[in-house]
Formats: sequence, structure tokens, C-alpha cells
Amino acid sequence: MPYVPQDVLDRIAALEREVRQLRGRAQMRPALNQVLNGDVVIGEGGQLIAKTPGDIRTFVVGQTPEGDWGVGLGREQGTAALTVGDDVLTNAQMIRTWSRSGEVIVMDDAWADGFLGRPSMPIPMQPTTGRETSNTETTTAWTGATRLMNPVLYAAFETFTPTGTTADVSFDDGLGEIDSWVANTSNGWTYHEITKPVRQNFMDHCNYRLKHSVRSGPGSIRTNCLGVYTRNSFNASEAPQ
Repeated sequence: MPYVPQDVLDRIAALEREVRQLRGRAQMRPALNQVLNGDVVIGEGGQLIAKTPGDIRTFVVGQTPEGDWGVGLGREQGTAALTVGDDVLTNAQMIRTWSRSGEVIVMDDAWADGFLGRPSMPIPMQPTTGRETSNTETTTAWTGATRLMNPVLYAAFETFTPTGTTADVSFDDGLGEIDSWVANTSNGWTYHEITKPVRQNFMDHCNYRLKHSVRSGPGSIRTNCLGVYTRNSFNASEAPQ
């Protein structure tokens, strides 16, 4: 066997160690737990999901299985907390805040851009001395004011007319009359509801007046306000134009 100098054997052994190290490193994957520069892009479908050890989703962003795109934050017990989009019933990409029981408590409107959907906003109404009258001239019975938040106005009233007496009743939103009707129940109450898109813009100040007068007959009439509030639109036809 030919003589091989020891230094050559040492060099060969060192080269073998380096080759083994290179092979091992080639099989290693870098830890993907940091993004130090640049963007992470999720496109053409897919989601980025964060889960608790109990497999509960607390964060998700991307395209949902239903095909829309959204962002969701959840609580560790499994209920939704905040979502953007993630609603197959509308393409409005609503922002929604959820209660722990699963109800939407705050959201923008699905059909009326620029308006709040929930919560609904009550409009306080105050009676005047003209709430009960025998005047044939138009008399203001109730007044109220608000800053508009929701796109749909709801109001309910009842007017009492004695036997042989009828009444004209109308409701005004500050821009003019939005509804009028005749109360003609003999010695009883005529009930009337109003549901209409609002005519002003978000955060506009609005004054409301319920007016009535004796249309015919000698008796006194009385109108009660049963409630006035604004709410979200239930469909596209209810949205202000």
C-alpha cells in the first residue's frame, strides 16, 4: 500500500465533514416566523388563519369558501367579534361588530352607502299643547329632532276621533310633508304607520313634526305618538335614492 502523508488524510477527512454539513443544510428549511422586509401576498384564493391550541379561529383574512373576500376577528371561545365582508347575501363588504351571543350590534348599512345600519336610533318626540284640539286649522301635536344615522324612517301614531268627527293628520321631516292620512274611526282610534327612506344625508340635522286638524265634525281630536326611530334598510328598494 503506497504511503499517504498524514496531512493529506487530514484534509480528506475535513472535506468529508464539510460535504456532510452541506448535505444536511440543504435539507433544512428556514424558520418562517418573521417577515423582516417586503410583503406577504395572499392572492387568487386562499386564507391566512390564526388558531388557538383548541383549533378555534381567532383571525382570518382572504377568500372564504363561499367565494367572497373578507377579514375576521374572533374570540377564543369561538364567537365572531369583528368582520369585514364575509357575507354572501350582499357584496357591500359591510363592517360588522358581533355580540358574544352571535348578534350583529354595530354595522354599516348593506344597501345605503354612507349610512349606519345598526344600531337603530330612536327619535325623541315631545307633545305640544296642540296634541288635543278641536281646531280646523293645522296644529302641531308632536315635535322631535335628530341627527340622521340610519337610512330608513319608521313612525307610528294613533288618533282619536269622536263620533261624527274626522281628522287630517300629517308628518313632516323638515323638508316638507312625507305622509298624510285621514283618521275617521267613530269614537275610536285610527292607527297609522310610516316606513320610508330618509330624504337627508348622514349626520344631517332633521326636525320632525306631527300635525293634525279637525276635518269635519264638532268634536276634539287627540293624537298619540307611539314611536319614531330610524333603522337599517332591509333591501335595496328601501335605500334612499
